[in-house]
Amino acid sequence: MTASADLSALLPGYTTGTWTIDPVHSEVAFTVRHLGIAKVRGRFDTFEGTLTTTDAPEASSVIATIDTASISTGNAQRDEHVRGEDFLHVAAHPAMTFASTGVRVEDGEGFIDGELTLRGVTRPVTLAVELNGFGTGMGGKPAVGFSATTEISRGDFGVTGGAAGAAVSDKIKITLDVEANQN
Repeated sequence: MTASADLSALLPGYTTGTWTIDPVHSEVAFTVRHLGIAKVRGRFDTFEGTLTTTDAPEASSVIATIDTASISTGNAQRDEHVRGEDFLHVAAHPAMTFASTGVRVEDGEGFIDGELTLRGVTRPVTLAVELNGFGTGMGGKPAVGFSATTEISRGDFGVTGGAAGAAVSDKIKITLDVEANQN
């Protein structure tokens, strides 16, 4: 069995095409430990992206851009600090981007490999992906939904946190819930 056949079997209703992420029905969220004892959650409210599914699913791709200034943790003072030079430095780096480099299946699990650029630093990142399904979206157009997770080291991207960095874990869990509509 070919890689395409293996991957297609895991993707019921698989449809080829170009898809635009629907930000109203999607979320880009993160979790980070504070003082090693609590989890602080947040999200980015402004993002966009395009998925391209091809006849060979492993040749499919995704490109996404996240507005770093749109961070929301539920605390305005913290959000302003995280937007500053110690963390995201949004004045110099107003966006983070993800561009896939491959799609694969291992032991029945789906993965999207890619490159994440944050604060001008690009590092490889692998997303563990759960396909939620292909179906009919609003207005009768085809839609696709998936969830994905990864964990990054903020230090790998030069996010030191300044003096406050000691209180925040280096590891950040990123969770994506995406709905996209076919163009």
